[in-house]
Amino acid sequence: MARKVLIVDDDAAVREALSQTLDLADLEPVTAGSFIEAKDHIAPDFPGVILSDIRMPGRDGFFLLDHAQALDPDLPVILLTGEGDIPMAVSAMDRGAFGFLEKPCASEDMLAVLERALHTRQLILENRQLKAQLEAGDPAARLIFGSSTASDGLRDRVRQVARTRAEVLVTGAPGTGIPKVAEVIHLSSPLSRMAFVKRPAAGLTPEGLQAAADEAQSGTLFIDEVSALSRESQFALADVLERGTGPRLIAGTTEDLQQAAEGGAFHPDLYYRLDVMRVRIPTIAERPEDIAVMFRQYVAQAADQSGLTPPEITPDVIAGLMARDWPGNARALMSEAMRFVLGMGASEKEGTGDLGLAEQMAQVERSLLAAALRRHGGQATAAAASLKLPRKTFYDKLAKFGLRAEDFR
Repeated sequence: MARKVLIVDDDAAVREALSQTLDLADLEPVTAGSFIEAKDHIAPDFPGVILSDIRMPGRDGFFLLDHAQALDPDLPVILLTGEGDIPMAVSAMDRGAFGFLEKPCASEDMLAVLERALHTRQLILENRQLKAQLEAGDPAARLIFGSSTASDGLRDRVRQVARTRAEVLVTGAPGTGIPKVAEVIHLSSPLSRMAFVKRPAAGLTPEGLQAAADEAQSGTLFIDEVSALSRESQFALADVLERGTGPRLIAGTTEDLQQAAEGGAFHPDLYYRLDVMRVRIPTIAERPEDIAVMFRQYVAQAADQSGLTPPEITPDVIAGLMARDWPGNARALMSEAMRFVLGMGASEKEGTGDLGLAEQMAQVERSLLAAALRRHGGQATAAAASLKLPRKTFYDKLAKFGLRAEDFR
């Protein structure tokens, strides 16, 4: 998420005061005393916004604005003005400034403007990333949404297994999108131009299995919820794999297949044959920072399917989504996006009730802390670093929400 603010002001005391205010608001200040110091930070991929004084010796705020606009017209620049500079600041708005603030300004007013600018910047960078992925022709990047470490790891694993012809076992909780990931593996593989045949395991007879294998031929056969295969079909599938002349097999399951094999409910030899390459899909609880990215994608898809203009996704909407549990994972979030596009409101089953914004934001903060600890195996120092928080601040927040690092080890 874009959270940096480049502060440009020739007055050291002002820079320090602004920096402290942003620190307390969990923003990431970067300070510069002149345009010369600031220019190395200004780039098309700068993950934040600029807050600059207008009157500075040498290159002033207008020169900085023009420089930023030339590099990236979508980089928000907010100008700080003295009492007599307001007409100039208004003129600067016509030249592309995001906004202006009159000195001295109240902290809450400044933070409100910065939050709007940062939200705008985040959307711009996300859209650019998605466009680049589309142009790159990478199915994993195009079709597996999310910018978290967990999502990056999933995409990398998909690309890794796609390069082989080995069997793949795709696992995940209900609603995580096992069939979709299976198809992405196929699309990312050398077999992408061949057939991709999907069959549910429940009710699949040995004859039906063989017919599906014949249809897939030199492509990929995906069997969903493979644990539901009958005993006869399990033996038939083992035989197909043993012959080694059929399609590549990808199996999906939300069940613990190893436990089923050890308990005699699933053919052990077939399990070990399927488990050559495993891809595990993380739950939303493991990557709550992806909720905003995924929801925006699902809203765009739902609007396109419905022929409707997508509604505005405000920060309050995102905060409400992040404050909720998502036991149904991506499937539930997709359904919520469709309801949002159709104007049907939030799901009654998973609504936030009468929680105010402060309570919802507290739930969001707690979920991000827990996710960071989970990702780093309960190592508080690493988790704090991943959230760009000082260790003391991180521990204070853990205490506030009753979290203990050792519970995640």
